[in-house]
Amino acid sequence: MKIAVDAMGNDYGPQELVLGAVQAVRAYDCEVVLVGDSEIIKKLLEEYNAADERKITVHHSSEVINMDEHPGIAVKTKKDASIVVATKLLRDKEGDPLVSYGSTGAAVAAALFGLGRIRGIERPAIATPIPSLTGTTVVLDSGAKVDAKPEHMVQSAIMGSVYAELMLKIKNPRVGLLNIGEEETKGNEQALATYPLLKAEEHINFVGNVEGRDINKGTVDVVVCDGFVGNVVLKFAEGLASAIMKLMKEAILNGGFLAKLGGLLIKPAMKGLAKRLDPAEYGGALLLGVKAPFIICHGSSKAKAIKNAIGVAIDFAERDVVEHIAGNIVKSRKGNEEI
Repeated sequence: MKIAVDAMGNDYGPQELVLGAVQAVRAYDCEVVLVGDSEIIKKLLEEYNAADERKITVHHSSEVINMDEHPGIAVKTKKDASIVVATKLLRDKEGDPLVSYGSTGAAVAAALFGLGRIRGIERPAIATPIPSLTGTTVVLDSGAKVDAKPEHMVQSAIMGSVYAELMLKIKNPRVGLLNIGEEETKGNEQALATYPLLKAEEHINFVGNVEGRDINKGTVDVVVCDGFVGNVVLKFAEGLASAIMKLMKEAILNGGFLAKLGGLLIKPAMKGLAKRLDPAEYGGALLLGVKAPFIICHGSSKAKAIKNAIGVAIDFAERDVVEHIAGNIVKSRKGNEEI
């Protein structure tokens, strides 16, 4: 398994990316191609005692797409940008999955222009796992495209179901449409138009509308929404989890002797909770709907998250999620044609 990694898109520079890649090679026994400024990357590999690591290769690229650039224009004009070059490696079968960082828009644009969509998919979607009381809930789209037509939401539901079944090992995953109420008549025009299409789709287990709290309750396994709402949900969930952990620590530190004693007793449990809520444990989100395994990570990812993202990428590729999505989309289209 050879993973192409965009080594230049991180908020912290290539230091964390290269370190995470080194850790991943040693943890997963995989091969990694680091795409970016070869001089900088090679110096970092020496710093991390990995200059002679045979399973790490460097592919030079001279440009980087910055967060403030227009994604589509930048991808078209910066032909030697690290994310563009890494995508070409994937297209040319010189890498199996790809792990990207930095601008989400640039990553999505590079995937669309460089790889193309699975036949039958009009819009790719980012699938993000969020911890719930019953395990994990997959939310999509969480930012690939801010707007979505009802047909796009149905395709997201199919792709999310495949993700939940293959990656999370959930049999016949329950799919919900994110809305402001459970009733079929609730919601904006988009939700009202999407509901009957999801209800009629035979290749998913659609259980109806769900509200925001159902994501964390684990009422369903897959939650479908447009990219604008999904990204807000994701960022809110991450911020809330971080805030709760900080508030708990402050309450223990400021609560006197008994509070500190209690905090000491529950410290192992708190560590386990922090680990479960830490986005770095999930590594990255899957861009579903393009022709090869593509992982998008936070630009603020540090080495731990990068290592875990590479692990997710390996799992994504080995489970052949792309081919399963393509097969399910074909089945859905045939079923709709018969209707």
